[in-house]
Amino acid sequence: MALGDEFLFEGAKNAVLSGLKNDPETIIYRQDIIKDCLKNPSITRRIYNIAAEAVEGEKKAYYLSFFSRYPDAILSRSIEVLTMFVDRLQKIKKIGEEHADKYESEGFTRFFAMLKKELSDEYFEAIQRHLRELKFSDGVLMSAELGKGIKGINYTLRKTIGKKKSWIERIFIPRTPAYSYNIAPRDESGARALSELKGKGITLVANALAQSTDHILSFFTILRNELAFYVGCVNLHEQLVRMGEPASFPEPAVSIECGHSFRGLYDVCLALTMKRKIVGNDMSADGNNIVIITGANEGGKSTFLRSVGLAQLMMQCGMFVPADAFSSGVYDSLFTHFKREEDMTIKSGKLDEELKRMSEIVDRISPNTMLLLNESFAATNEREGSEIARQIICALKEKRVTIFYVTHLYEFALGIYEKNAEKTIFLRAERQTDGGRTYKILTGKPLPTSYGRDLYGLIFGTDRENIK
Repeated sequence: MALGDEFLFEGAKNAVLSGLKNDPETIIYRQDIIKDCLKNPSITRRIYNIAAEAVEGEKKAYYLSFFSRYPDAILSRSIEVLTMFVDRLQKIKKIGEEHADKYESEGFTRFFAMLKKELSDEYFEAIQRHLRELKFSDGVLMSAELGKGIKGINYTLRKTIGKKKSWIERIFIPRTPAYSYNIAPRDESGARALSELKGKGITLVANALAQSTDHILSFFTILRNELAFYVGCVNLHEQLVRMGEPASFPEPAVSIECGHSFRGLYDVCLALTMKRKIVGNDMSADGNNIVIITGANEGGKSTFLRSVGLAQLMMQCGMFVPADAFSSGVYDSLFTHFKREEDMTIKSGKLDEELKRMSEIVDRISPNTMLLLNESFAATNEREGSEIARQIICALKEKRVTIFYVTHLYEFALGIYEKNAEKTIFLRAERQTDGGRTYKILTGKPLPTSYGRDLYGLIFGTDRENIK
């Protein structure tokens, strides 16, 4: 999604990993925006780039004036930044005038309507006029009063009244009598004192302009942050299209009781890694909240499990999903319990470590939760592992937790199967008669073998038929 851009990476990561907080209405709202972005990728990127340029331009101006806190420097920096902001606002407004009719989503429609209302020609004219005045090309007009100890108080910036005189008027018309004082060219102390007097007069104006600049900066920052996720979606979609992989907008079901249903679902990370089209799978588990996957080693079971979890995250953050069609309920949380490699630093065994992780999950789990287990509790013998798995799965099932479980525990899987477990579906990795893997996950009864001898023969070059 990021294509190497660190900011896009953070935006995509935050959106995807916080998607479980979204309700169906938010999901549909984001989907509509993404559909607009996919129809108008170049325009969307232009808006994002303008916002990014504005934010980065402000940072550069801030760094250059970091060590200066004088009102004159603050005012000068604010004028520079605001001038740059006005240019970027005008560019965004022009994009809205030319392309607003190409967007249909509520989000973009509201955005362009806001631009049309807030960024009027009168608004820009007023800003330009104020910026010209704040450059004080004719000098600073200010007033002050004498306070205690003959110190100046109540310094106030005054607005020049009257039209600007022509050069003829300035030469021939007598000036109004006034007291004046000229500072000698080499009088550094006098120049410093004059600068301090000017600073006292323009302090309020400098601070007000700085606040206005921060307000517009906030607009560009929010716009950039919001569009980062959508630009990331466009980037990902374009890569999948080039590989010939499908991407569809899922239907968030009204309830998790509706279960899962999908067609052509694939592991998007595997596709991006291999940079080619990979095998997809179908499933209709409507009304079932327990899915047990068994079958041949290296048959695609773990890949299938990852594809389910990734699709759920993508759906709930409002994205398209890697499938021809996908429908699922909306969950409050998603947990994974995958087997880990042996850790030589741990003080306990693998089973102990697995059970501790499972205990942490159980402490946090709620009924509206999806749990993905990959070969869990296989660190002990078949009988013990099966009994542990049975007790945990049955307990979570009573709490209406949705579970996808990839397992080689035949005794466990067969025991659940023979009891005709309610709301449970059994899938199996397909294996051809010659031992080949199709990487398709089909409905099927658990088998007493995972065809490990196929891998043995492949690795050691031994005839499968002679392996006992």
